[in-house]
Amino acid sequence: MSHSATANRSVLITGASTGIGAACARDLDRLGFRVFAGVRKDSDGEALRRDSSERLTPIPLDVTLAESISSAAATVESAVGEAGLFGLVNNAGILVPGPLECVPLTDLRRQYEVNVFGAVAVTQAMLPWIRAARGRIVNMGSISGKAAPPYLGAYSSSKFALESITDVLRMELRRWSIDVSIVEPDSVATPIWGKLLDTASQMGSHLPAAVRNLYEQDLTSMSEASAKMDKSGMPVERVVRAVRHALTARWPKTRYPVGIRTHLAFWAARHLPDRTRDGFMRRAMGMK
Repeated sequence: MSHSATANRSVLITGASTGIGAACARDLDRLGFRVFAGVRKDSDGEALRRDSSERLTPIPLDVTLAESISSAAATVESAVGEAGLFGLVNNAGILVPGPLECVPLTDLRRQYEVNVFGAVAVTQAMLPWIRAARGRIVNMGSISGKAAPPYLGAYSSSKFALESITDVLRMELRRWSIDVSIVEPDSVATPIWGKLLDTASQMGSHLPAAVRNLYEQDLTSMSEASAKMDKSGMPVERVVRAVRHALTARWPKTRYPVGIRTHLAFWAARHLPDRTRDGFMRRAMGMK
């Protein structure tokens, strides 16, 4: 799709403060889209403005707050008018680690509030303008939405949920020619892994001693594996290219697995017995 073809098209990206969301916002701005970048802090919006065109508009957006979503929807409606919203990228996400035996239910609910309910709430709010533009929806999934790692049960289950939500939306919105895709990257070189290390360390220190002793070896292995992912994650540009294709290709794909391990996870899910996959996964996380 040429720059002229995207010039009058608007896109909203959630979770655009850092990482994948910020990279997508800058990329789509360079392509000529009018980008609404959902951010949590004014300073994040100012950072985006500094190296983007005047088309990029940061807007405050907390996907867990109904009033914040309503305010963002009003801003988008006022700006796009009858032209509608061509693209929505549901990228906002957090990662809650730890053994499910010990994950506080408040943290589990927070995981779903951001990764699942937030994505649905923003989609519901924006659909009237997406429908007006016969636009597209791109959800940010994960390899963990196809292959669940130990000690990331809260996160991976939220991404499994997003897979089914994507499938349902794709079928329900077909009559209005709204394409719905999901991007499923392997580990990416973004700040989320550093945040995971900090959270895992805090969780370990807060566990009761008896429980901490039960899981100590595995939690240490998980922290070491996360440190490796932090250093060896794929360039964020690979994920950006998938989002770009989903928004600009004449025939967007329904799924965008990104990274060799994601493709292997898809294959394993179809061909290997559960316990065999379990063994491979535990070894990949450095666990005996």
